[in-house]
Amino acid sequence: MAHPWKDLNKYIEARIKEALYGFELAEKFLENSLYRNAAGKAFQGWKATLAVLAANSRNELASEFRGVVRLRERIRVEAVDFIIAVMPTTHMKKVAALLRSRYGNDVVLLTELALDIHEFQYNGLDKEGVLSRYLDLDMVRQDITAIIEGGRKLLSLIYGSGLGSPSPPS
Repeated sequence: MAHPWKDLNKYIEARIKEALYGFELAEKFLENSLYRNAAGKAFQGWKATLAVLAANSRNELASEFRGVVRLRERIRVEAVDFIIAVMPTTHMKKVAALLRSRYGNDVVLLTELALDIHEFQYNGLDKEGVLSRYLDLDMVRQDITAIIEGGRKLLSLIYGSGLGSPSPPS
């Protein structure tokens, strides 16, 4: 995959494909009642979607994520490009909040749902609500579906209606 500091457009194209593949796999896992797997793929799809939105708003994010990150001994990249490339889970809420003015409240709400299902992926259901926010599988299914639909909708609004299922790699 291209890095955003080398070719931002190729990076965006690759992350769009990653998001769509993730959403497609999440749907297949849901169909087969593999909820934790579906949660993982929906989360990865949303994380890739958030990275696309961040890359599309790089200049706006650059004022918040300043400085340089050292990747290897001789490779240094701007902090904003590192955040866009890695999209650390610990930074997702902040990135979503910064993108709210450009993409609306959905980006914040879907990020919250994605973080919730990410937690579910590791902890599973918890009928007492101590280790997980999910008390039943209907809630899980609804949130995963919302992330898939919301992610596709945002990508489609930005990059056109030609975004459907990704074509297989050649």
